[in-house]
Amino acid sequence: MVIDLKTRVIQCLTCNVPGAAFLRVMYLVSGDYIVIGPDHFENPHISRERDNELWFLSKQPGSKPVKLQQKMNEGAALSKKSMQIAFSQTALQAPDLAPEASRLIVADVDLAAATPPLVNKKTVYESMDRSCTIEAQDFYDNDRKLTFTCYQPEGGASVMGIDLQTNQVTNFSKAPGSYNEVEGIFPDGLYTAVEADRQCEDLGGTRGAGNIDIWKLKLDGMGKDFSRLTHFNDYEGGKASNPVISTDGRFMAFQTARTSDPAGVGYGILLYHLQP
Repeated sequence: MVIDLKTRVIQCLTCNVPGAAFLRVMYLVSGDYIVIGPDHFENPHISRERDNELWFLSKQPGSKPVKLQQKMNEGAALSKKSMQIAFSQTALQAPDLAPEASRLIVADVDLAAATPPLVNKKTVYESMDRSCTIEAQDFYDNDRKLTFTCYQPEGGASVMGIDLQTNQVTNFSKAPGSYNEVEGIFPDGLYTAVEADRQCEDLGGTRGAGNIDIWKLKLDGMGKDFSRLTHFNDYEGGKASNPVISTDGRFMAFQTARTSDPAGVGYGILLYHLQP
């Protein structure tokens, strides 16, 4: 779906696809879309995990999604400056991987072809075990760097970044035993939004992906400059999630949900006016 923020008119992009089960839609710099999901719905786990794949959707009215022939894990990162894309895979989508391994891949969407393929695919980082299950998030620093999440055993997660020139990886959150899932990046590339459970230190409650609010983290590698943006988790059963920062840095869109909801479920879109 696409909503016009001035008129509140909602447009359905995939209602011409019977039985569509797409979980994500993202803008390419060309104005076209990448949509993510299975080619048919089987059940919530198989369809979201094993059968999850990338599709290209033209911005031309009435277009239907076209498979990019690429299975992938969870969400993708799309450049705001080029046709570059990043995504991850686990053994569920790539049987050549070891059972608990995952990898981070960058590629380009080639619009010159009649059916846009992915070209220049390159694995830039690989995790060999459950200590880090990878999900790509955002390019920054003129596409020279990329943020991603490392999901960890026992419900933890860390905000990570990779320098695509040197392949050097940095843990930006530096908070073992807590949940820090990187989300939308600020346009200066100096800060990112994070779904985090840091408020549990003061409020109590179970740490992990349930009790989260949105925080802002400075990407300086120190892991200390965290500031809280939302306070939905101050109230039992409430959380805020899935923040997206506007390209001009003026707004953050996010959703409210219940702590018991699966990741991605929400009950409306809210706009947060950031300081100029």
